[in-house]
Amino acid sequence: MKTAWLPRWSEIVQRVETRLRDYLVAAHGFPDRLREAISYSLLAPAKRLRPLLCLLACETCGGTIDLAMPVACALEMIHTYSLVHDDLPAMDDDDLRRGRPTCHKQFDEATAILVGDALLTMAFQVAAQDLQPAELVRDVVVDLAQAAGGAGMVGGQWADLHGVIPAHDPLSALESIHRCKTGAMFRSSAYLGGLCAIHDRPDHEKEPILSALTRYAEAFGLGFQIQDDLLDVQGSEELMGKRIHKDAERGKLTYPGLLGQAAAKKRLAEAVKEAKHALSQLGDSAIPLGMLVDWMAERET
Repeated sequence: MKTAWLPRWSEIVQRVETRLRDYLVAAHGFPDRLREAISYSLLAPAKRLRPLLCLLACETCGGTIDLAMPVACALEMIHTYSLVHDDLPAMDDDDLRRGRPTCHKQFDEATAILVGDALLTMAFQVAAQDLQPAELVRDVVVDLAQAAGGAGMVGGQWADLHGVIPAHDPLSALESIHRCKTGAMFRSSAYLGGLCAIHDRPDHEKEPILSALTRYAEAFGLGFQIQDDLLDVQGSEELMGKRIHKDAERGKLTYPGLLGQAAAKKRLAEAVKEAKHALSQLGDSAIPLGMLVDWMAERET
């Protein structure tokens, strides 16, 4: 089943990357060097998980890939901006991303900051220009801002850099950090993909579907972070495309560091089970989302 799924994944990713390239071509007035740096970061080889999650959720709910593509691209722009900024010397200070020098190493620190700024603002432009009706645009923009902002990804990154983990309940604190830093954008990806497909349905019909997608994506995000922590301990830098063992070097609290590798793997399996349970009420149309969570738990990159 996984082998049969891979060509479809590749097809969807190619469509996302074509649209991202089109958006860059259509972006008039950008200084050439800035455009080059944006392209370097946004079009670097990547899994495109957040767009994929968004588009599969839309299909699960009866929509089409084209219907949710602007949201999928906006999500990837926000994600790429976050990577560019996370890699900066003032943040995680990394030299390698997606198998290549990080943006500030390839260009310079000021350019990397501005690349992130440009991608974040472009994301909201794309969502506002290419979606309709106005009510859907409003809901998408609000959810994206909440997921990416101070109560979501940005707040989680701050807590990861500066937060104090309470000794009495470190696991809850760790999960809270990553629920924001990593999980919020995964949640938004699935939620907004579904919303694009069913936004015009009555609330009593939408609520159970969007709730199931939200529970799925929250469990997916937790599992993704646990696997990411495990790969930082036991993965391959060549496959990962970024430096490994960096969490231990920086003294960061991680799932294997807190629980041990065996217990972390058990919690990962529980997250996969939770994600699949959430999908169970969505029927056979959710099978690709179930395959995606299987891949997440077994990935090596």
